[in-house]
Amino acid sequence: MTKIIAYFAACITLLAGGFIFPNSTLGDIFTGGFLALLAPLGIQTFAGRIHLRHFWYSLRYSRRDVRISAAYLFRIKVDGKYLLVRGARFPQYQPVGGVFKASAQGITFLQGIGARDDDLVGVDSTSEADLRIRIKGRHLSKFYAWYDTREGREDAPWREFHEELIKSNIIPANEFPYIFHNYVGRIVERIRFSEYADSLEILIADIYELLPNPSQEALLRATIAESSELFKWVDGVTIQRRGAVPGQPQQPYIAAHSAKIL
Repeated sequence: MTKIIAYFAACITLLAGGFIFPNSTLGDIFTGGFLALLAPLGIQTFAGRIHLRHFWYSLRYSRRDVRISAAYLFRIKVDGKYLLVRGARFPQYQPVGGVFKASAQGITFLQGIGARDDDLVGVDSTSEADLRIRIKGRHLSKFYAWYDTREGREDAPWREFHEELIKSNIIPANEFPYIFHNYVGRIVERIRFSEYADSLEILIADIYELLPNPSQEALLRATIAESSELFKWVDGVTIQRRGAVPGQPQQPYIAAHSAKIL
């Protein structure tokens, strides 16, 4: 954000210089400098567009309560099908993943901006330190700047992978002592009013893609033919249709956020 403001100020100064000293060498220098900075300004503005958006939210919704849920989702794809697991809290199928957790350092930061635990989910040993919180809108920019640094919070998808697939015996622990994955990107939804939360809400999802080795891929492929209530393998169209298949009985309900892994 600071870099963008500095670039913007420099551009304004150089542009003004071009108008103040028209048809002169000095004016040409100012104009040339303005044009030279214009491209970097555009690049910086594009790269920081989410930060700018949250800066605007901080101003517009300064006194409003905003619910934030920051999670990660795993894209696990074999032979054109995606692995979904049954949710622990809700009867739906969804990608492997869950809400990020804050460390002690992160909790100190969150306390400093007056963050409160989300009251939609009871706080227990499982949900403690979840990045599912409510803050005043004026702190949105500061929260996202902190979140983007990845400091003071969980920054790897292993915990939920282990809990939802290995601990539940869907896949064997001895074949998955470790995993490789790619970071695909981040989806930050625009602020909206959620009737479910009875509050303004911003949902953040970091997407990872599993990179299984040949042995791990073979084991995952073997589960496609299995029948289990714990997980389902479905194609992209089924995910987009939330489990509905024309001309067939209603399939298991698929959570809307599953589409984010496509």
